[in-house]
Amino acid sequence: MKRRSFLKTSALGSSAVAITSLSACQPATNGKKEQTIDLTSFELNEITISQLQDKMETGEMTSEGICQKYLDRISVVDKHLKSVIELNPDALAIAKQMDKERSKGPIRGPLHGIPVMIKDNIDTGDKMQTTAGSLGLEGNIAPEDAPIVKKLREAGAVLLGKTNLSEWANFRSTESSSGWSGRGGQVRNPYCLDRSPCGSSSGSGAAVAANLCTLAIGTETNGSIVCPSGVNGIVGIKPTLGMWSRRGIIPIAHSQDTAGPMARTVKDAATLLGALAGFDSNDAETHVEKGKLFSDYTQFLHKEGLKGKRIGVASNMIGFHKEVDKLIKDAYKAMQQAGAEIVEFEFENSRKLGRPSYQVLLYEFKAGLNKYLQSHPNAKHKTLEGLIEFNTKNAGQEMPWFGQEIFEAAQEKGGLHSKEYIDALAELKKLSQKEGIDKEIEKHKLDAIFAPTNGPAWTIDWVNGDHFGGGSSSPAAVAGYPNITVPMGFVHALPVGISFFGKAWSEPTLLAIAYAFEQLTKHRKSPGFMHSIG
Repeated sequence: MKRRSFLKTSALGSSAVAITSLSACQPATNGKKEQTIDLTSFELNEITISQLQDKMETGEMTSEGICQKYLDRISVVDKHLKSVIELNPDALAIAKQMDKERSKGPIRGPLHGIPVMIKDNIDTGDKMQTTAGSLGLEGNIAPEDAPIVKKLREAGAVLLGKTNLSEWANFRSTESSSGWSGRGGQVRNPYCLDRSPCGSSSGSGAAVAANLCTLAIGTETNGSIVCPSGVNGIVGIKPTLGMWSRRGIIPIAHSQDTAGPMARTVKDAATLLGALAGFDSNDAETHVEKGKLFSDYTQFLHKEGLKGKRIGVASNMIGFHKEVDKLIKDAYKAMQQAGAEIVEFEFENSRKLGRPSYQVLLYEFKAGLNKYLQSHPNAKHKTLEGLIEFNTKNAGQEMPWFGQEIFEAAQEKGGLHSKEYIDALAELKKLSQKEGIDKEIEKHKLDAIFAPTNGPAWTIDWVNGDHFGGGSSSPAAVAGYPNITVPMGFVHALPVGISFFGKAWSEPTLLAIAYAFEQLTKHRKSPGFMHSIG
């Protein structure tokens, strides 16, 4: 099933393998073997925020030196991945300034001097463009930072560059290939280069997994943080809507969109989550009541976080892949051994979310995108209609593999005062919130729900598009509730994630569970950059 079709119609969400890495076989030149490059070897491989801070504190390393090492790695590795769409020309200057501040003290916080990548649909008021991967938005240099970027800079992080993505956050065509954009090309999965990185935060997932940066920011409407995190073997957090400001982000749907952290460890993701948390009174309506925010979510991380927890497994969100089912059973046993009580149940309304969700997305995309374009003076096109015309005229570059059916369907919709939209939105929120996650958690007295984040990555196929196997992102995405994915294991060397989701503002509980599971199982492994499997 194609991933976009999945989002339209559903809310579900021991063998010997012959593998070849990039360092194993290289073509000969003039009878001589070329020097092989081991892409798996890197001085900062799997390094964490705390470890980098320790090195900077002792003087062993500087932020400028750290950033240079990442830039050098990007120059070697990313030609194979295409995960980085643009580098920040001011990155080293910013890092140098952070080093000067450190020498005088005090440091700004745990992100001081830490290199971060952000998805290319998030505004930066600097020399970099914000294009959502589209040639139709080339030259769109935002007039100011998005609020989360402003907070990122205030925290002392170094914005290293922007990551490639599924063009228009995978909301242009029902036949799309995740990770492909007209501007950036095809992002590839660092575990196996002919496999999909999932989307739409493809570049963010691949860059973090391949150790091209310490942290990254992705965005999600439905699955676009958790799927690329799961498929690329990293941790991803989709926060409760409203925890992070959504202003300055090219939108799909204000009732579901949010940015969130992507990292190699739960602790690093939690660090970024707290640094950018803050209510924005000028943000769009979230349809989620305000809850309590924390500036430090690492305080909730405990190795005993599973003990005494009652966690539900949604039986109708498994069964799409027998090897994934085996991993779920292993996770089930591990959590039980750590003191959790596992409750099996069926998510009653999960299959009812697909159609009204797609209708809401179409309406909100047209309204939100037109508003964004008209507020950005450097955007060459000011309406969705103008972008459709651009794509048609430049089909050879923008639509060589798939079209723009979603764009065209959205353009046909009316405004946000339409009865069809209002009714669909009301039904959707009722089914996903009060009669969805809230109901299931209260009925079964649960602390959280878990399910597989994804199946193993599929092969990239520009002719037929994505053939997405299954997942569990829809209930939390549609409700606007938090979802955290952590590595759960591998199917034939391809990572699979496990998702923990729950009621609005339950990030402290979910983080405790996710961290305990991570520390108990330690499934995260660096990618091997295989050419193919089999």
